[in-house]
Amino acid sequence: MLTKEAIEKYFIAEKAESALFMAIGVVAIIVAIVCFFVIKTPQCKGTAIPCMLVGLLLGIVGYTVYTKSDADRIRNVYALTMNPAALKQTEAPRMDIVLKNFVWYRYIEIALAIIGMALFLYYRNNQAQAFYKGFGVALLVMAIIALSADYFAEKRAHVYSNLLKSFIENK
Repeated sequence: MLTKEAIEKYFIAEKAESALFMAIGVVAIIVAIVCFFVIKTPQCKGTAIPCMLVGLLLGIVGYTVYTKSDADRIRNVYALTMNPAALKQTEAPRMDIVLKNFVWYRYIEIALAIIGMALFLYYRNNQAQAFYKGFGVALLVMAIIALSADYFAEKRAHVYSNLLKSFIENK
């Protein structure tokens, strides 16, 4: 049953996970900077690129979701009691898009993990190509981190979306 508490629980968890995304992004960016400017080995320079790119992506996505979660929570709690039609017209279609996007994210993250693993395995014994080995390891790790985080976010989104659909069907 869709309740005020269920809506709040979803958006509070979304905000908490977004903070985690931002933290992971910051750590990845720091690792990238240290690898590229301090350690400077070819393998570390290869590691720096996926860490920087995925770290920026996680940080930006995390920040974006974090800053809008409270407004979304307030808007939907209000809609539950004062304007239930808004849940059908706005929130349910938004959640359908969110769930479709998670499928795309999963495919992309799995592809990046496979590419990272392939690069690592291909170059693991070739010290002349240590850059690509580092790139592959970092890409694999960052893709798995993103895939893991998105798994839990998608799971929560399905529960919330099902509650929304049930509420709309019973109105």
